[in-house]
Amino acid sequence: MSVCVDVGYASFLVCGYLYAYILSPHSYFLRHARARNYVSESEMCKLESIPLDFGDYHPLKPITVTESKTKKMTRKGSTSSTSSSSSSSMMDPLSSVLDGTDPLSLFAAAADPVTTAPSTDGARRKRDKDESSAVGSDFEPWSSKRGEILARYTTTEKLSINLYMGSEKGKATTTGSAVSEKVRTRLEELDDLEEGSQKELLNLTQQDYMNRIEELNQSLKDAWSSDQKVKALKIVIQCSKLLSDTTVIQFYPSKFVLITDILDTFGKLVYERILSMCVDNRVSLPDNFSPESVNDTAKETCLNWFFKIASIRELIPRFYVEAAILKCNKFLSKTGISECLPRLTSMIRGIGDPLVAVYARAYLCRVGMEVAPQLKESLNKNFFDFLLTFKQIHGDTVQNQLVVQCVEIPLYLTLYSPAIDWILQCIAYHAPDVLLTEMMERCKKLGNNALLLNSVMSAFRAEFIAARSMDFIAMIKECDESGFPKHLLFRSLGLNLALADPPENDRLQILNEAWKVITKLKNPQDYINCAEVWVEYTCRHFTKREVNTVLADVIKHMTPDRAFEDAYPQLQSIIQKVITYIYDFALLFSVEKFLPFLDMFQKESVRVEVCKCIMESFIKHQQESTKDPVILNALLHICKTMHDSVNALTLEDEKRMLATLINGFIKMVSFGRDFEQQLSFYVEARSMFCNLEPVLVQLIHSVNQLAMETRRVMKGNHSRKTAAFVRACVAFCFITIPSLSSIFTRLNLYLHSGQVALANQCLSQADAFFKAAVSLVPEVPKMISVDGKMRPSDAFLLEFLCNFFSTLLVVPDHPEQGVLFLVRGLLNVIQDYTWEDNSDDKVRIYTNVLHLLSAMTQETFIYHVDKVDSNDTLYGGDSKFLAEINKLSETVVSQILDHLKTLGKEETLKRQSQLAHYFFNTILAHGDLRNNRLNQLSVNLWNLAQKHGFADTKTMVKTLEYIKRRSKQPEMSHFTDLALRLPLQSRT
Repeated sequence: MSVCVDVGYASFLVCGYLYAYILSPHSYFLRHARARNYVSESEMCKLESIPLDFGDYHPLKPITVTESKTKKMTRKGSTSSTSSSSSSSMMDPLSSVLDGTDPLSLFAAAADPVTTAPSTDGARRKRDKDESSAVGSDFEPWSSKRGEILARYTTTEKLSINLYMGSEKGKATTTGSAVSEKVRTRLEELDDLEEGSQKELLNLTQQDYMNRIEELNQSLKDAWSSDQKVKALKIVIQCSKLLSDTTVIQFYPSKFVLITDILDTFGKLVYERILSMCVDNRVSLPDNFSPESVNDTAKETCLNWFFKIASIRELIPRFYVEAAILKCNKFLSKTGISECLPRLTSMIRGIGDPLVAVYARAYLCRVGMEVAPQLKESLNKNFFDFLLTFKQIHGDTVQNQLVVQCVEIPLYLTLYSPAIDWILQCIAYHAPDVLLTEMMERCKKLGNNALLLNSVMSAFRAEFIAARSMDFIAMIKECDESGFPKHLLFRSLGLNLALADPPENDRLQILNEAWKVITKLKNPQDYINCAEVWVEYTCRHFTKREVNTVLADVIKHMTPDRAFEDAYPQLQSIIQKVITYIYDFALLFSVEKFLPFLDMFQKESVRVEVCKCIMESFIKHQQESTKDPVILNALLHICKTMHDSVNALTLEDEKRMLATLINGFIKMVSFGRDFEQQLSFYVEARSMFCNLEPVLVQLIHSVNQLAMETRRVMKGNHSRKTAAFVRACVAFCFITIPSLSSIFTRLNLYLHSGQVALANQCLSQADAFFKAAVSLVPEVPKMISVDGKMRPSDAFLLEFLCNFFSTLLVVPDHPEQGVLFLVRGLLNVIQDYTWEDNSDDKVRIYTNVLHLLSAMTQETFIYHVDKVDSNDTLYGGDSKFLAEINKLSETVVSQILDHLKTLGKEETLKRQSQLAHYFFNTILAHGDLRNNRLNQLSVNLWNLAQKHGFADTKTMVKTLEYIKRRSKQPEMSHFTDLALRLPLQSRT
């Protein structure tokens, strides 16, 4: 032994340091592997259970806040007394730090409580009142309607616009002049707009027009930021004038949306400008300020703006600009807004065009709801004024205008809908039923009131409409068909009934009355727009019989002339509503016309989207597995439709989504104990979904699970029939895995399926899986795609091989293949594999192989597969078997030490240190360190890990502490001497 040690130290002298301890002809690592008693080690490593008494405290209990009541608070140096009340005996850490007080209490107590109490109570009452009158989240804002209006009201006709060109006179300043001179100059500047300082642009398309409006909006902001307030006002006046132009009448609602955006911008700029002038000593006004707290400069500026606007000659721009800055009245007086609203309402009476007037009323309601939602009286007056002038819509002036523009009356009436809907929404918000009933009665008294009736049903609460459904149906019947189509009225009614339930006794009659009108519609588009809404009502309140009838009627109307091709969105909506309310798929597929309804989706992209909706609903609502042949056949057809849509251009995300839905369906199919039928289903699914790799992976897992379920049922004792069935499952997996493209997916499935085969005593099949995995390792590429990014594959290969080694421990040797033939084959593959130059994974794998070989030398392995004899049983500790293990270990250890030699360069010393410590830990865990040569090797590795200062000091300290702790255990006294030979070296 001493000669061998001298040789080792000679090597140390030649190389400069002993990082390779010369091996003898026989491996000393596994010849001296530590004998393991796994049971006693497991008991030793268990944590000691100590009963803990928390008393009333528990970390999951809700936190109890300690309330501190301050009796008296004085400045620093004085005394104070506090009393605290708490429902918990625990001390609040924040209260303990603050000595029972907090900064907010200090500020609150600094003032005299007697004098502050009344004002505080008054402010609280005022705030509560304001909050109760404010618009809540249940009020649909104008911004949500904006996009819909712009998309609906379009035109192909040419438009015109007047652009403000500006003038030098508008930019002139009058510093040092008298006040009267300033007024005269500014009036001249306003008049300048009407004297030709504008340019008319003709023949604009709709998009050009919208671009010009956006340019004006930007010009407004630029003028304001450059302190050209008069120019900004001119731009707003010019834009407001555009709202009096109805030459392209069908575009008017969209024009209103675009122009009022500019008005909103202007109103916000003016308000913020005046508000900024109210800042006193860097303290801004509170949200609920009073006019008394506004300084004179801000008030004068505010009045100046109102005087400028009052000088505008034309009614429409004067009205819109004043309405835009209505909120600024808050700076002048408490009653300013309430006084202005009735006056502005009366101003609208001077607008002759009913369409222009109704949108002016809508804008006033919009501004009123933002600044004073509690002033409903003015809004109500606004609507009642509209009712008085409603007959103008059917007057000769309007009719002549429509003839000139070639616009039909039904189309013209729809232009009113956004404005009237908004006015009624503002009035109906939190309005009592008495007021709503009064408004409904007033609408009844008007002739040709279909337009109003439609807006009433769009704006009033759904519960109010649903409770009076029969009254509304009677009103719809009395309407004139020529003005506003009845089917649109029934559609509006249906939208309300989808949100609220009518009286139960009226439900069937309501459906019959509505469907009598809907089914007579000749235009397929009108028909489907109505039917789409009433399908939801039918699904909510009736059985599959009525649903089937409605679907049959839809098919009847939409099939001729392939009308369904222009109605895919509505048909999709119908499907979505049906599966929302009928989510019992046994009941759904018993609806006779459901599958024929699906056949109308001829466009592939739409058909796939519908199939995805159905599968999502199935996965969401199907709680129990199913074997219903009707459900299975229908869903297989739907999944096949999704699968067949996959082609070379399909995105990976789309493939992943489709595969997830199909896998969700596969997981929900169960034939109970009929395992053969279950396997037949998986075979059929494999043939149908071969283009989606995640589905094939799921099928392999499902078949493996089926084999293990068979084993569980048979309690591991297979009969001839079940053994043949399990082999069929194994064959399914063995045939399917090679069709997968991902190499790591194949490797893991080979390993997993081999484990299943081994558990079911299919030893030859298990060997086939493991051999396939071994032969596949050389094909692993250096880089693989992970989440769309290229990553090195070494880490993934290391993880797989570690799992593989764990399995190989219990795999028995084949009688015709020699000892450890799988381990040898895998080591040869690892040796021949081309690793990255800067990678140490190969050595880490070899170190893990030593763990495996050490476990194989034990008399009894740490784990086994039930009813499978592993090598510990087959060889029984035979000396030839152990000799073969020693030979393998000799080769592996020499490979590790050779690699450590190659890391002696300066740039690789850190890797050398890490690997030396890793190998040291392996010897510590698995080697018998009572052997002097192995003990010496461990000391050399310890010193090598620390030599160049790259070792982690904390890790080394903890390792040494572990060795000292182990030395106190029975049969571990030799660790005491080892610990004395392991010095701790500093980095210096």
